[in-house]
Amino acid sequence: MNIKLHNDFPSVNPEELQDVYASVGWMTHNADIITKIFNASTHVTLAMDNDRVIGFGRALSDGVFNAAIYDVVVHSNYQGMGIGRLIMNDLLQHLQDISCVHLISTTGNEDFYRSVGLKKAKTSMARYLNPIRSEEYLE
Repeated sequence: MNIKLHNDFPSVNPEELQDVYASVGWMTHNADIITKIFNASTHVTLAMDNDRVIGFGRALSDGVFNAAIYDVVVHSNYQGMGIGRLIMNDLLQHLQDISCVHLISTTGNEDFYRSVGLKKAKTSMARYLNPIRSEEYLE
């Protein structure tokens, strides 16, 4: 395995990212949606095994005060190998001068995000259009 990180989303085929999403059960992310959300992101980290995308993360930031990290996903065949940590460390390095970095963890992954230095927020609030997500994540 030869894992390398890079930050050039336009250089990859969105279907490769779709395959990574699908490997963890995220089936609603098609190539058009992936292109739209990654092009709108201010920061992208892609983990590659040779020329194949095996994981990624993305963030949106105003460049000074706030950023939010989204979609840190590692292909199911590559989980448990430290790739998620590499992706998070790269994103946090790019966001090192941003005053506040937010992330909403998927259920069950909170300990991983704590291990890379994030802490539970006391005052975070959210709204979900999807009632299933609302039930899962909101009090």
